Amino acid sequence: MFNRVAFVTGASRGIGRATALTLCRAGFDIVVASPEIEKNEEVAEEIRACSGEAMTVNLDVSSPESVKDSFAKTMQDKGRIDVLVNNAGITRDGLALRMKQADWDLVLKINLDGAFLCIQQVLQGMMRNRWGRIINIASVVGQAGSAGQANYAASKAGLIGLTKALAQEMASRNITVNAVAPGYVATDMTKDLPEEVKQKILSSVPLARMGKPEDIAAAVKFLASEDASYITGHVLAVNGGMYM
Repeated sequence: MFNRVAFVTGASRGIGRATALTLCRAGFDIVVASPEIEKNEEVAEEIRACSGEAMTVNLDVSSPESVKDSFAKTMQDKGRIDVLVNNAGITRDGLALRMKQADWDLVLKINLDGAFLCIQQVLQGMMRNRWGRIINIASVVGQAGSAGQANYAASKAGLIGLTKALAQEMASRNITVNAVAPGYVATDMTKDLPEEVKQKILSSVPLARMGKPEDIAAAVKFLASEDASYITGHVLAVNGGMYM
């Protein structure tokens, strides 16, 4: 019996790190992928400490060459990729009226283009194996919008559309494509928000707490499992009820 291989982008911190560790405990071999080489190794060491298998790749999803190299290295070492978790993402917030073209371009390039480039690298292998799980980390902002985040909202809404289109393309090959849409989660991306902004967001969450990265990781683990084999094209909201 072989372990399935899960490739997690943005795995050096936050939701990506929690996802890598959660999938490891569920019996997956993990590819820890991000441009933060030292942090990748720290996560890999944590995985090995709980008796898991891990390898690291220096992945910059904004670079097609880096994407190709990282997946080629993984295939050379592991021979297969069964699960792809597209988690890498950034924000460059600002009102649309004054948003710099560079901030729009970079967010779309990493959050949406990067996910698509990674997906292209795994499809042939998954089709050959007639089994695959592609899980895109979207956002409540891609569903409900958010003032000052036109670029981020557009990238995450695009990711949801990409998820649904690919789910239709890949279903006949036993490849499921789903998205997880986190709400307000305690990560590096949210820790620097002003306190009044945090409190305003929390007031809109019926469960009255921030999410934890592990809450998102648990949803990813489910969608990566055999238990989710009849779910595809779905957006699983993990947001404490802030958007229904």
